[in-house]
Amino acid sequence: MPQSHRRRWIQQTAAALGAAAVAPRLLAQGAPVKIGYAIARTGPWAAGAQVSQEPNYLLWAEQVNAAGGLSVKGAKRPIELVGYDDRSETETCVRTFEKLMGSDKVDLVLPPWGSGANFAVAPLANRFGYPLLAPTALSRKLIDMQLPFFFSLLQQPDKMMGALVDMLAANNVKTVAIVYMDDLFGLENFAALNAALKKTSIQVVERKSYPLGVKDLAPVLRTIKDLNPDAFIGITYPPDTILASRQAREVGFNPKFFYASVGTAFQLYKNVMAANTEGVIGMGSWNAKTSPEAKAYFDAHTKKFGKEPDRWASGHCWAGLEILQQAVAKVGLDRKALREQIAKNEFKTILGPMRFEGSENASVPGTVAQWQGGEFEVVWPKSRATAQLAPKPAWKS
Repeated sequence: MPQSHRRRWIQQTAAALGAAAVAPRLLAQGAPVKIGYAIARTGPWAAGAQVSQEPNYLLWAEQVNAAGGLSVKGAKRPIELVGYDDRSETETCVRTFEKLMGSDKVDLVLPPWGSGANFAVAPLANRFGYPLLAPTALSRKLIDMQLPFFFSLLQQPDKMMGALVDMLAANNVKTVAIVYMDDLFGLENFAALNAALKKTSIQVVERKSYPLGVKDLAPVLRTIKDLNPDAFIGITYPPDTILASRQAREVGFNPKFFYASVGTAFQLYKNVMAANTEGVIGMGSWNAKTSPEAKAYFDAHTKKFGKEPDRWASGHCWAGLEILQQAVAKVGLDRKALREQIAKNEFKTILGPMRFEGSENASVPGTVAQWQGGEFEVVWPKSRATAQLAPKPAWKS
């Protein structure tokens, strides 16, 4: 599909589903609950945002409205989504959220996509007093800001990189090579990875950063191939994840362990890489085997959009919506009361019981997942595994 047609399709679908989220028969039940957000429908962030977040917002609103509306302390009210394209621009994202919370005074907000956008928006949400349950923010710096209204659903860099290093050490990896995105996400994960590696005897044979929008990683991969590491670790965004995987195959770089994220957990990765997904590892924390509720969500998402949710942030996004819904049912739309309810209680989600310590998800440990037979299986830690780690076959030509 040409890029311009794809962009129009995303915008038209979002607009149509957003409008459908308020069914006419529900309007008689009371004023809609207006829920605002800005998220990438265009630009480099859209690849992640349109898999892990906005489809979930649309599906959730549709399902809640079909069931009679959002329960607000016992009274059912329809959800009205007010969503805008932030165009993958931090300034646009912040300005839009400021309008939604300041002059529009929406009842609730949903978070933007990515660590950088959440880093910019979280202090604003805190100033206006809006709970922000973020499913795609990996930033220990953001957690350490201790913003009372901010809650991070994803496992943070220290947990995710710690789990990866534990798994590699348990499988006798001696050498690794690392490439990483030169932005907040990449830098924080790279730092956490280095800290975890220092506690082991694993040797790092190469560390290399790259800029947003990189078009060619082949020269770096050729250099790394000559160093022959046991494992490759790519702290990458979705387009770069695919680029690194394709070019590793092209240059004949076949390490025992090939790790890349974000994007490895996406159906797009499976579609593009086909048989070459087998054995690739990356950031993932759930799949349809995780719980009956996870399977129901997975099936509903796939049926609605004709594509699967990703096996990492999509599940955390849905869990955040479940938490928000449960909190509103208990205390209504008073945002201070909502903040207290979210901060002090445990909630039932598709990922299991979830609670927060400060701003951090305290219930889900760091995890590693691997493509096996068309499913992104959780393989580490063993306590949450849906399958055992398997050897990676060589890339297929």
